[in-house]
Amino acid sequence: MVMLFWPFSRRFRLRTIALWVGAVLALMPASPVGAAEFTAEQRQAIEGIIRDYLQKNPEALLDALQAAEDKAKGEAHDKGLAALAARRHEVLDDPDAPVAGNPQGNASLVEFFDYRCPYCKQVEPSLEALLTADRQLRFVYKEYPVLGPESVTAAKAALASRKQDKYDEMHRTLMALKGQIDDAAVFRVAGSVGLDIERLKRDMAAPDIDRMLKANSNLATALDIRGTPGFVIGNEIVPGAISLEALKQLIDTARKK
Repeated sequence: MVMLFWPFSRRFRLRTIALWVGAVLALMPASPVGAAEFTAEQRQAIEGIIRDYLQKNPEALLDALQAAEDKAKGEAHDKGLAALAARRHEVLDDPDAPVAGNPQGNASLVEFFDYRCPYCKQVEPSLEALLTADRQLRFVYKEYPVLGPESVTAAKAALASRKQDKYDEMHRTLMALKGQIDDAAVFRVAGSVGLDIERLKRDMAAPDIDRMLKANSNLATALDIRGTPGFVIGNEIVPGAISLEALKQLIDTARKK
């Protein structure tokens, strides 16, 4: 999975370690009313005790950091699920989102993806196989270009290709394209699937294309989808490339619910 960021980076950990001693002091019980604050010598002595403890028991700090990271992940996941419940119609039924498979299917699979994401390309054959085998599956595409301006060009071209009834061909060919995707490659693909390039460029500049991409980005943020690919299946938000069997199991579970 191509990740956008994660708050508990190495820089965060180092900064946390650097500030930990000061935080402990700040959280100590307040002095009696009217009593003087710690003197410089007292603070130095306390810091020395804490530093000595951490040197002898480094796992204490690591455990605290891991617990904080797990707590943040859990809170973010819960927030994403709450957003999914509140915005389910936007996730599943956005009229601007391209749809494949059976539009009236009894289960929906939503993918947030980027054409330059290697993990999206890795999982694409499984998605194609799934759509071929499962005639009751509705598939919703969420263009989510997070890997630079070339990704934005590809996403805009794919969305604009709908106006020439070529989205499926454009999507599959971009996903199958090997190597780096730049603007020239995007337009070569467009020509290869029979698109009118000049019309495509005009349609790419239409305000509704930017609006669609912004809406997808805002929705991904609300769902705590931090990279590509990201899937929504039933009541589950699933990050990263997953196997065909795992997808089938998630879809079966969604149908039972």
